[in-house]
Amino acid sequence: MRMLVMLAAVLVAAAGQAQDYPSKPIRYIVPFPPGGSSDLIARSIAPKLGERLGQPVVVENKPGAGGMIGVDIVAKAPPDGYTIGLAAAGALSSNISLYPSMPFQPEKDLAPVSMLALIPFFLVAHPSQPATVRQLIEAAKAKPGAIAIGYGGNGSTMHLAGELFNMMAGVQLQPIPYKGSGPVSADVLAGQVPLGMVDVPSAISHVRAGKMRALAVTSKRRISAAPEVPTLEEAGVPGYEAIGWFGTVAPARTPPEIVNRLNREIAAALQVPEIRARAIDAGTEPHTDTPQEFAALIREETVKWAKVIKNAGIKLQ
Repeated sequence: MRMLVMLAAVLVAAAGQAQDYPSKPIRYIVPFPPGGSSDLIARSIAPKLGERLGQPVVVENKPGAGGMIGVDIVAKAPPDGYTIGLAAAGALSSNISLYPSMPFQPEKDLAPVSMLALIPFFLVAHPSQPATVRQLIEAAKAKPGAIAIGYGGNGSTMHLAGELFNMMAGVQLQPIPYKGSGPVSADVLAGQVPLGMVDVPSAISHVRAGKMRALAVTSKRRISAAPEVPTLEEAGVPGYEAIGWFGTVAPARTPPEIVNRLNREIAAALQVPEIRARAIDAGTEPHTDTPQEFAALIREETVKWAKVIKNAGIKLQ
């Protein structure tokens, strides 16, 4: 009986907490340095989000360990809705298969709130290389391991996107790691590396100028910034999809009423035309969903990338 009374008291307190939410400023942890697309979107929606919630939403950058330091702060915060954070595909899905240990368990320690944006990639080529994906596949099959592809960061989604292409196209492109998309695009432009898997902002001006060829985009649908570029599925790799993405998470056990309130207000903020335009200019596709849909995506992506990582033999320390 005593346990039932205590449980009832806890539930009543939680209900009251959710009903009064928010009554003070909210911390929004961004686990990357200022200036990137995720930081830009977080800072774009924070004022509108604060306006709709009636309390300031304060963005704090906590970079390090590929985004895991900032997400760990969120995972270990009180589950009261006053510390939320941005988390990307690596921290939420692929890193668990890449690293021997992590400071948090995404499914156990975090409550998905909403997706914020999808980050498609370009498969780019120097103009001297095959003009289409089908021609590239033919050339790669004729000389396994002879054609190199650059990507930004070992274990990054761009790296995994290249390995997924190898698997699904039945080829052996030689992976070359770089410290970001910018250097990859520069070397493709100069002909130092024939192919690159890069983010859209690093390459789109060169593609528009005709100095670099975008063979395909890695998303399921064509993108707003370059609607003329086919998807990899359209270009000859059926079923292919590989995207970066990031969304908002809260600590596990945050009351559902608070999670749902945050979800609604984030979706409304991202519908503001100037905020959407800013997100597209940053090379992303703004996208929101329900907490349940976001959780399902995280589970699906975790399984998908685990298979790719195992097949490619990728391990990080």
